[in-house]
Amino acid sequence: MELMDIKQFNVVLYEPEIPQNTGNIARLCACTGANLYLVGKLGFSLSDKYTKRAGLDYWDSVNIQRVDNLDSLIKQFPNSNFYYLTTKSKISYFDTTFKEGDFLVFGPESRGIPEEILFAEGAKSITIPMKKGQRSLNLSNSVSIVLYEAIRQVG
Repeated sequence: MELMDIKQFNVVLYEPEIPQNTGNIARLCACTGANLYLVGKLGFSLSDKYTKRAGLDYWDSVNIQRVDNLDSLIKQFPNSNFYYLTTKSKISYFDTTFKEGDFLVFGPESRGIPEEILFAEGAKSITIPMKKGQRSLNLSNSVSIVLYEAIRQVG
């Protein structure tokens, strides 16, 4: 599958904390054509050397948008699906049918997406299955797993 064949998705990082993860995710978005939304307070500067190093020379190839809060992003795209990735859901991403234009929302590395967002009426919270007793996967790995499944489904 060539890049021109890949359907477009949107990756949302809600208050990301680790610059290397954001850099890796920016590189992933550049390679897949996904838009990258950075929402809320960042735990680093986008000019941080670790962020730039992780993204290598891909920064010019990714569409990055800064958004003040999640509500304003949702209001901007009222007819879109927003999937919230969390370890607190029982619904696997395997059981989710993605479609082009969906938003895949990932929370901060140390605490995840707040429960009032995850469990709000109509919220679509999904998880990546893991072995019992393990806390969570690395953020950039999680984004890769779910984004490529979404691409596989619509491709």
